[in-house]
Amino acid sequence: MHNLYNYFRHRRDVTLLLVALLLLIVALFNPKIPIKRDIYSYMLVADISQSMNTVDKTLNGKPVSRMVFMQDLMHRLVGELPCGTNVSMSVFAGVSVAALYTPIEVCENFDAINDTIDHLDWRTAWSGNSRVRASMTTLAKTIRSFPEPAQVVYFTDGEEAPKLHVFNRADLTSFQGGEDWLFVGIGSDVGTPIPKFDEHNQLIGYWSGDSFAMQPGIAQISESNLGVRDDNVAGGTSDRYLSKLDEEYLKDLSKEVNGLYVRGNSVHDVLNAMKKQKPVRKDKAGFEIRWILAALAGVLFTLAYTPKHPVQELKTQWHSFINRRRQAKSA
Repeated sequence: MHNLYNYFRHRRDVTLLLVALLLLIVALFNPKIPIKRDIYSYMLVADISQSMNTVDKTLNGKPVSRMVFMQDLMHRLVGELPCGTNVSMSVFAGVSVAALYTPIEVCENFDAINDTIDHLDWRTAWSGNSRVRASMTTLAKTIRSFPEPAQVVYFTDGEEAPKLHVFNRADLTSFQGGEDWLFVGIGSDVGTPIPKFDEHNQLIGYWSGDSFAMQPGIAQISESNLGVRDDNVAGGTSDRYLSKLDEEYLKDLSKEVNGLYVRGNSVHDVLNAMKKQKPVRKDKAGFEIRWILAALAGVLFTLAYTPKHPVQELKTQWHSFINRRRQAKSA
């Protein structure tokens, strides 16, 4: 044992390389240190109504629909969330919000969450209408059924179909929920026609202005609950309904329930707005240290091939170089 100790004491390079190897082996097991931290849990709500098919956004220089832009934004957003964050995916249509699963840890289920985002499709909607305001009561009830609370991040263009009036405007005076909910506006300020597709996702025309007409009465309210779609298309360019992001409405709606609003133009804007939401709880979470161990191993590996006294070694080499130059000149 004494001989082994002397060997490692005199073989500095071998000792450092051995310690570096041990650190890398430990890092492979992904050790974690429990630390107290804020635990965030989010319910990402995707608007899958047909107005989200409107092509008024750009992605990588190419025009895309609001749906495609929203999916890309969600992908990048999920990729930025730290490990330990819980995420639930939900979809909205008509007056209802359906949770696809309760919040799950983002890193362990990263592929599953992104796969859900990839498969968001307007054809899975169960209603032809879009009533954002009325859906909030259903959304609050859904969250209360979760094992633990979750903060809402609602991606929508704010398009109410049919348009709101005194007969179909949900009263949120006694609404319980909504505090710190975040509404993310998707769409542009330029009015753009809403494409209408068949069940095979083939374009058959555009929505007409009559589809959004303000026709008071119980018929519209019943239709939104039944999910009946209007199969008529606009007869000409002038008949097309022009849709745009209803930003002022979403701002007013968020203020009404003590929520937040942000325009979904960049993932950093959305992340900054999410940071203003309250954490669901404080708990001990595992802090990964494998990158620290790997970095230390790299430092030790470098030191193993570095002279014990690098400054003195450089001075010696420099003086040796000068002496050789002088000898060369004198010869």
